[in-house]
Amino acid sequence: MSVLTGKIREPNGKSAARKLRTDECIPAVVYGLNDNVSLSVNPKELSKLIEAKGRNVLIELKVDGDKAENRNVVLQEFQTHPLKPGWVHIDFLEIDVTKKIKAKIPVVLVGVSLGEKQGGHVNHIIRALEVESLPTDIPEKIEVKMDEIELNQMIHVSDLKLGESVSIINNPNDVVVNVHLEKAKEDKPEGEEGAEGDANTPADSKEDAGKKEGGKN
Repeated sequence: MSVLTGKIREPNGKSAARKLRTDECIPAVVYGLNDNVSLSVNPKELSKLIEAKGRNVLIELKVDGDKAENRNVVLQEFQTHPLKPGWVHIDFLEIDVTKKIKAKIPVVLVGVSLGEKQGGHVNHIIRALEVESLPTDIPEKIEVKMDEIELNQMIHVSDLKLGESVSIINNPNDVVVNVHLEKAKEDKPEGEEGAEGDANTPADSKEDAGKKEGGKN
């Protein structure tokens, strides 16, 4: 389990939050089990955890000034600045590590498929799957091995095996990825334009003939 430190945040409010950000800290809140806790964390430390173990990393949160020695949390939501890079606010969900939780896990395609080598196009349909498991068993990512996927082959949710400890909630029949040939624009058959021209010829001839007859009258 990864460790992240923080400090109790008082007082609350926009001015206090702005001051935290200038001090290279981010306002955050913990909720989910018993009480809600307002705190601040270092965004660089949190970024390192996420980069190393993914968005669903299980965190042991140690908050200076908190009545609890530590809290087991996951990153629930975050707000970003509309103009500047970085976070504005973080929500942590406190969890019981003995109970299952739900999480969305990214689907990563690994390797080049046989179908691609034959000119096929990869259509990555589902990019994240919802799973249920104990917090300690949540995978960082779900990998799909592409090297054995042939042209016109589809990989369904039911084809993915994550072990007995992890259950996929998505419909088993949903297609995760497929490899197919793109439909090329059909060329007009040779002589098609000529055939259309021939079809117009009799009508033109009749019209011309009518004009000639009219001229005789």
